[in-house]
Amino acid sequence: MRILLMLPPTDSAIKRVVGTTGPPLGLAYLASMVREEHDVRIIDGIAEELTFEDVMKIIKRYDPDMVGITATTSAIYDAYAVAKIAKNLNENVFVVIGGPHVTFTPELTMRECPCIDAVVRGEGELTFKELVDALDKDRPLEGILGLSYQENGKIRNEPPRPLIQNVDEIPIPSYDLLPMDKYVADGTPFGTIMTSRGCPFNCAFCSSSLQFGKRWRGHSVERVIEELSILRYEYGRREIEFLDDTFTLNKVRAIKIAEKIKEEGLDITWTASSRVNTFNEKVAKAIKAGGCHTVYFGIESGNQRILDFIGKGITPEQSIDAVKTAKKAGLMALGSFIIGFPDETREEVETTIKFAKKVGVNFAQFTIATPYPGTRLWAYALQNNLLLTRNWKKYTTVDPVMKLKYFTPAGIAKMLRKAYLSFYLRPKVLLEDIVERHGFILKRAIRGALNIYYGKKR
Repeated sequence: MRILLMLPPTDSAIKRVVGTTGPPLGLAYLASMVREEHDVRIIDGIAEELTFEDVMKIIKRYDPDMVGITATTSAIYDAYAVAKIAKNLNENVFVVIGGPHVTFTPELTMRECPCIDAVVRGEGELTFKELVDALDKDRPLEGILGLSYQENGKIRNEPPRPLIQNVDEIPIPSYDLLPMDKYVADGTPFGTIMTSRGCPFNCAFCSSSLQFGKRWRGHSVERVIEELSILRYEYGRREIEFLDDTFTLNKVRAIKIAEKIKEEGLDITWTASSRVNTFNEKVAKAIKAGGCHTVYFGIESGNQRILDFIGKGITPEQSIDAVKTAKKAGLMALGSFIIGFPDETREEVETTIKFAKKVGVNFAQFTIATPYPGTRLWAYALQNNLLLTRNWKKYTTVDPVMKLKYFTPAGIAKMLRKAYLSFYLRPKVLLEDIVERHGFILKRAIRGALNIYYGKKR
């Protein structure tokens, strides 16, 4: 079979902010599951800056038997457009879609876009491989766990698929099928890697633990080093972003990976995510010695009441301690902060903005609380009739989509602007940025913050 896997062209806020976007690793994993038996291509519509006319030409030229699409919630309409193009060119092409949004809205997805034949729910590798095998051998789709599909005008949902217990059994993603030359940030080529899956926590705004399970599953240290070596030596990537939800969840493993990177002389620099309560001095020193330069902390709020509502399971004091520990080890810290929860007061939002400065992070990312399908926040918003819109294009984390008790949509958007500007326009931050990072913040963060709010109007 000829299989075309695609990340649709879409307006990416990330690309507007940092000038680049990361590779669709999910598609690269799927490709590795079936490429030995089938002809597979991957198209990254964002990185390659394609138009839908370009997409039409690619599909027409390649003439695939299957088109597989992935998309975030805000890009789902662009995924629908790709599905329609594929069906218009060949009504017999099989169109399948996956990702967190469609995992939790399979029936709605296929009702909104009848051109989609099937939805792969949750962890997709085994479901996708079984689907391809069934189509190739002209077998019925019944019994493929984790699959939702249309059959005789009805939508069928097969039972969920158990999680893959040994993630080392998943092949290394097909980096060679990605446009690796397009993944460059500020002149530096970078690579991405996911060394673990699953999250035992249950934050109200996050669907990760529902998509990849509450049981954390990590690749072996040997597998991680093998994949890093491919990125380093085959693609010349010296800058790596670890995409794990919480790289430091298993602290012993995180330390071993860092030590092995140093021992192997990989000569890479990297970033990784941590929770503030899965981070300590030993981890900080080890990852710094292994080449890590920045740790991403999900701090979220400076208010304990809001942290409890989220179900974050941390305190502001733990955030202060974690950031202090990171900086003492010579690491930079990036903090994630969310404002605009349903009954969050103006004082609480102000407290979070002030806390972002107090906690000591080098960089701050501010977003508006967004109820993505499948999350506890989504269920809360539905139960309390809080949704302002179901226009998925608005679900960007910078557009208000919920009714708030103490803010109008314009009011919370104004607070988001205030958060960015008050954090980054401090003389101390700007001076440190110019002296130590050659204006990194000026070039990226402030420009990006302004682009998010004003770019669409120009």
